[in-house]
Formats: sequence, C-alpha cells, structure tokens
Amino acid sequence: MVAAIAGLGMTELGKVYGRSPRRLAADAVRLAVADAGMELTDLDGLLVSHGMGGSPGIELASVLGLRDLRVLSLMHAFGATAGAMIAHAAMLVESGAASAIACVFADAPLKPKQSAGAAYDRSAREYYGYSGMTASQGFRSVNAYYALAAQRHMARYGTTSEQLGAVAVSTRQWATMNPLAQMRDPITLEDHQNSRWVVEPLHLLDCCLVSNGAIAVLVTGADRAADLAQPAVHVLGWGQGHPGNAMESGSGFGLTTGAAISGPTAMKMAGVTVSDIDQCQIYDCYTFTTLVTLEDYGFCAKGEGGELAASGALGPGGRLPTNTGGGQLSGYYMWGMTPVSEAIIQARGQGGERQAERNEVVLVSGNGGILDHHSTLILSPTRPGSGAGAKAGR
Repeated sequence: MVAAIAGLGMTELGKVYGRSPRRLAADAVRLAVADAGMELTDLDGLLVSHGMGGSPGIELASVLGLRDLRVLSLMHAFGATAGAMIAHAAMLVESGAASAIACVFADAPLKPKQSAGAAYDRSAREYYGYSGMTASQGFRSVNAYYALAAQRHMARYGTTSEQLGAVAVSTRQWATMNPLAQMRDPITLEDHQNSRWVVEPLHLLDCCLVSNGAIAVLVTGADRAADLAQPAVHVLGWGQGHPGNAMESGSGFGLTTGAAISGPTAMKMAGVTVSDIDQCQIYDCYTFTTLVTLEDYGFCAKGEGGELAASGALGPGGRLPTNTGGGQLSGYYMWGMTPVSEAIIQARGQGGERQAERNEVVLVSGNGGILDHHSTLILSPTRPGSGAGAKAGR
C-alpha cells in the first residue's frame, strides 16, 4: 500500500487573534477532513505537533469528539516535526495500523499591540551551564545563533549578504502571486540591503515572519485517496537527519545540516535523484537556511548556494522553483507545515498564478533547532507504478 495526502486544512494565517492554538488546530483538522470529502468519524489517527508551547496537545482529540482512535501522539522535532509526522502517518497507513490520520500544527504567539519580535522573547528565561556563558555574551535569541552559522558559512565559502538577499527577493516574487501570503509587496535587493540589521549578517528581510494560525493534512491510503474530493498527493519517500553538531571549532555547525542525511534517504526511498526534482519547498526560517539546505541536498556544490540564488534559479521562471508560495520569509510561518502546505497545493496543480510548470516530483524540507534536526519528504501527484511519470515511482 502507498500512502497519500488526501486533505489540506488551513485556517486564516497571520495576525489572527482571539483563538487559542487548540481551537485553531480543531478548525484546521475539520477543514482538512472536509477538503478530502470525508467525515471526522472517518479518522482513526491523530498526530499533533508539540509547537513552541506544547499546545494544542493530545487533548485535541477530545475537543474534536474523536473516539476509538488507533493512533494518538504528540510529536516534537521543532521545525522538522511536520515532515516527521507525515512520514510516521505514512508508515502507519502502509502497515495497516491505521487508515486515516490527521497531522496538525497550530500556534498563536502574536498578540494585539505587541511586536512580532516579542512573540518569541527569550530574555526572561533562566540560563544554566554553557548556555549561561553564551547568554552573557548576548546570545539570547535564535536570531543570534543563525547569524553565527551564516557568518561561518561566509567566512569559509565567501557567501555574501547580497546572495542572501537574492533568496529574500525571489521568495517575495513568489509571494506577490499568493493571496494567502502576509507580505505581497515586491522588494528589491536594495530594499534587502537597506533593511535594518537584526543580528549581523542578518537583515530584517533575512528573517522569517511570525504568524498565528493552524494547518492540518489528512494521510490515508492511495486507493482511498483516489476516490476522494481532491487530487491525491502521494508520499513517495521520507527521511530524517540529526547531525548533533556542537557549536565549536572543527564541527560542521553552519556548514552542513541534517539535509545531507535525510535528503539521500528520502530520495532513495522514492527512487529519484536530485536531477528528478521539479521544485523545492524549503524550510526558510532565514535566507541562509535556504542556501545551506539546497547545498546539502546536492542542488549545487558545497559553498555555491549563494551563486545558485543569485543566478535567479529559485524564482519564477528559474530552473529550480523554490518556496513558490513565499515560504516563511514572505508567506506565513507555520513551522514545517509552511513548505508542506505549498507542496500539496503545487502537486495538486492548484497554485493559480504561481503554479510552477513542473510538479511531478516535489521535495519538502523541515528544519528544527539551530540546524539540529531535519526532515525530508518526496511528494508526487503520480502514484508509483501507474506508468505516468516513471521518475516518480519507487
């Protein structure tokens, strides 16, 4: 049996107030089930992303009134969770342990009259041991650690701020065509360079958005999905990578990510290679993350991610359409569900103005921690062995 994604549910995303993560998650699951043309009673599995604060939790099953579930779990691998949840759901479906599993992420860090930067404020937390030493030097935010990683890549390979800016510009080009994107005004490389520093070398336009909302997907068997309301999106391959890089001299921190482990695993399972990938939906918490992830997947040589971005390859009309909905930089920030949702839309051929010409094999990445955790999915509208699109078969 092959697993497929049959339903996608997305609440309002962005500055959405007045609803808790649990309520948003419940709404997203209901939307995903309705999108597939199914009923809540058809679900026999629910996988919930832990999120930043642990909500909505497995109590979501009771909120939805689900009964007699065969699978119910809370999963947590930071931004890699979405890919890991879908992989886990696919394995359960293919093994026969469950038949229809909803996977959901929800968050509501934004508050009225509060800056986006305050949503994930860590200044009041307590620090112990080595973390206390780094905190005393000003490393009290994720921004600072990613800036450190980017600095190391720049020092080793000559990557420039302008090359990071090329990622921001191409991603925004896609976002201008996405009615769900939070940021739709075009930007130029000059706009990127003139945006304020957050932590050097990261400008404001190098950093992702903060969003409220929820996204859910419904995973079931391909046979069942073929008879449902939406075009099936088949889960051909998956993988995880957790490099365990220490932030010290001689480690791979800032130079390599878990994509180098999870990517080959997922592609081998799917029976495809890098040359078969039609488009990428990359977890882009920062512009730098896009570059280093694409390098580790093998779309260019190590250290050449900046040149790839500057060539225009990632934007509309480029040879490697990447983050076609605007990603987390310009679209919306729903952890790993941002690239997953856009991959489903593209694989279904429902991208409208932004629909990429080729969608037979879509690579999806998730990244968590400070480049600590990674998940990869290979998705396709073509069922393996169907004879249409031989490269999308395992």
